[in-house]
Amino acid sequence: MAEHVDNSDPKGESLMEKIADKFHGHDSSSDSDTETKNPAVKPEVEATEPSSVKNKVWRLFGREKPVHKVFGGGKPADVFLWRNKKISATVLGGATAIWVLFELLEYHLLTLICHILIINLAVLFLWSNATTFINKKPPHIPEVHIPQDPILQVASALRIEINRALAQLREIASGRELKKFLAVIAGLWILSIVGSWCNFLTLFYISFVLLHTVPVLYEKYEDKVDPLAEKAMHEIKKQYAVFDEKVLSKIPRGPFKDKKRE
Repeated sequence: MAEHVDNSDPKGESLMEKIADKFHGHDSSSDSDTETKNPAVKPEVEATEPSSVKNKVWRLFGREKPVHKVFGGGKPADVFLWRNKKISATVLGGATAIWVLFELLEYHLLTLICHILIINLAVLFLWSNATTFINKKPPHIPEVHIPQDPILQVASALRIEINRALAQLREIASGRELKKFLAVIAGLWILSIVGSWCNFLTLFYISFVLLHTVPVLYEKYEDKVDPLAEKAMHEIKKQYAVFDEKVLSKIPRGPFKDKKRE
């Protein structure tokens, strides 16, 4: 019996060794599979890392969207970014013609409207009467109606922006944001100086021309402009920190600031 038990042990051990070998073989194959899969995964990870780093590139004004999306992504953005060169050139040419008429030729708006109406009414009136003598159909004069929806959309958008600007001015006037207060005061001061150099129409025309030139140039050269703007912003923040430490920190705080800190 003892010999029989001794003889049966090697068989059991060999069976267990076979089972263990199978498990080890499965583990090694799974490890090899993962090792063979890992090289395929690593390039993807390495490929995604540059894109994530590229997405974290500093952009002007902290924007995260393309320039076209910043301008709304619709037809106005197409006009400002010259997606359709004919429409953009027509709009800019029309604005230039209006500026030349009113600024250089010193034409007046009411006079221009009256002259245009006189010419159109005279041409249509004479044409309508002349068709009775030459036996032709009278000219088709279309009915012109001002659509309601675009006017309401423009009015609603203006209302939202005006309310937002008024809320910002109220926030600044309440003494909560010293940085914004100084920025707005500096901006208004610069605008008043520019306004003393030219009238409102010229200022509006300059702004219109800048809207048709600066965004498209920035979109074309944004990879070169953004690093320079980043350096400029760092320098401005550094100078503001010095100014804050030497001047602003010595200004006595109001009761609102003290309560907010407590």
